[in-house]
Amino acid sequence: MDTNDLLQRVRRVEIKTRALTNDIFAGEYHSAFKGRGMSFAEVREYQSGDNVRDIDWNVTARLGRPHIKVFEEERELTVMLLIDISRSQDFGTRMRSMRELATEMAATIAFSAMQNNDKIGVIFFSDRVEKYVPPKKGRKHILYIIRELLDFKPVGDRTNLVAPLETLMNVQKRHCIAFILSDFLGGSDLKRPLMVAARKHDVVAVRLYDRLMAELPKVGLIKVFDAETGHEQYVDTSCKKVRNQHRIWWESEQKRLDDLLSRVGIDFVSVATDDDYVRSLMSLFSKRH
Repeated sequence: MDTNDLLQRVRRVEIKTRALTNDIFAGEYHSAFKGRGMSFAEVREYQSGDNVRDIDWNVTARLGRPHIKVFEEERELTVMLLIDISRSQDFGTRMRSMRELATEMAATIAFSAMQNNDKIGVIFFSDRVEKYVPPKKGRKHILYIIRELLDFKPVGDRTNLVAPLETLMNVQKRHCIAFILSDFLGGSDLKRPLMVAARKHDVVAVRLYDRLMAELPKVGLIKVFDAETGHEQYVDTSCKKVRNQHRIWWESEQKRLDDLLSRVGIDFVSVATDDDYVRSLMSLFSKRH
């Protein structure tokens, strides 16, 4: 991609997602993801209505007037974005590809985190970990992440969540919020890796898909290409049985993933390429209040 074109695309993503963050997201994000508890901030003179249990008796005795301890929420958190950049993410038949959708959602989450003074790190993955970006703060760091999302070329073709989850556990020793943005169609057994990650971190799953993946249109004979395996085949979509079989397969896959995420205690949301992802994220955040 031409450098000037890339910079313009990064800027467009920033303008759109920062506007969303400024208008609605920062407060919802703050409420949905709590800090690590309360820390001592200062001592001040007692006022009517203060909790007597917060009185600092040492300072009170020394100054001869009642003083209380004031506490504040320890807000600083680390947010890790685990982003699927396998070949299947380039698919999209409506407004955008799944990768473009992931870019906008990741940027929105990152700018929300920035407004709350949180660090943001990223693990790009396919069937392997493609790139690890250590957590940092600030606009410059987020713009770098957006640029990588728009332009990074993966080595691997397929999707496998095991490697990025293992990497998360290795690089992030302290509790963090981990967003997984993927279509979750890799076929690996994810129960144990997800369970281990969810015990240590606050894991949130965002399942990305295109509506054509969910339901085949009735358009006759079409050639279907699997971007991850390279397999091609012709499918007769005019056949009702073929369309029904595909729909049943898709629904069973979604139910299997929903059940797994629920069992291991991970909040999740599904977002299509033509969905209003703002509404989807707001719904997800509000459920966590």
